[in-house]
Amino acid sequence: MCNVRPSGVITLLTDFGLADFFVGAMKGVILSIHREAVIVDLTHLIPPQDIYAAALTLADCYATFPEGTIHVAVVDPGVGSERRAVLLETARYFFIGPDNGLFTLVLENEPLQRAIQITVERFFHHPVSRTFHGRDVFAPVAAWLARGVSPSEFGPEVSDLTRLPIPRVERLGEKRWRGQVIHVDRFGNLITNVTARDVPLEAVRQGGRLLINGHEVSALRTHYQEAAPGELFALVGSTGRVEIAIREGSAATSLGVGRGATVEILLP
Repeated sequence: MCNVRPSGVITLLTDFGLADFFVGAMKGVILSIHREAVIVDLTHLIPPQDIYAAALTLADCYATFPEGTIHVAVVDPGVGSERRAVLLETARYFFIGPDNGLFTLVLENEPLQRAIQITVERFFHHPVSRTFHGRDVFAPVAAWLARGVSPSEFGPEVSDLTRLPIPRVERLGEKRWRGQVIHVDRFGNLITNVTARDVPLEAVRQGGRLLINGHEVSALRTHYQEAAPGELFALVGSTGRVEIAIREGSAATSLGVGRGATVEILLP
């Protein structure tokens, strides 16, 4: 096994928000163990307890970081229960958090080399709260890992990680596909699970149609400014997924749809 070396970069992704002490406490624990750590906030505004939103956000940005980065993700409605704490090692990165499916999308792109159940309490921050494993388990383990502790020292290997059910694009016919809205961003753009790998999107420019909640989207643009003000259109966003947008408006509000809405693509 060719193991990547942990860097001093530790990212944090949570649903803790910014009003309370939670994020600051995690950073304090990390710096108490590894003062030279570089801590980067991915986001702390994941909707409360929304594991899928966290999984998608992490999958969309983790690979922009240098090899050896330690990604700590804590969206953990099962904290204090029998759910496991895990440390995952891939060929390029480390991931630490609850075993609740949060790393499902990451592992579609990053082949897993080993998964460790975090059980060795001498690496924890004590006393360990039943309700704040972000501070007492995940943050200190990330710091000790960054300092050079081998993943194998944190606990035994496991192989039965929890996975989320991921919506896939369905091919309904020779020229017809069905996808889903999987995310609504802060601008009200509808992010779908459809990519150019699934559908020949250039054909949409030649008379194809996207249908969503009774609305037809017939314009495929290359960027937002290409659309006319107020125009409903589709484009391929920075993650490679098809987005449905309204220039200078919210597609989610205007169309009355959100995550889980069905999108159909019909080609001429």
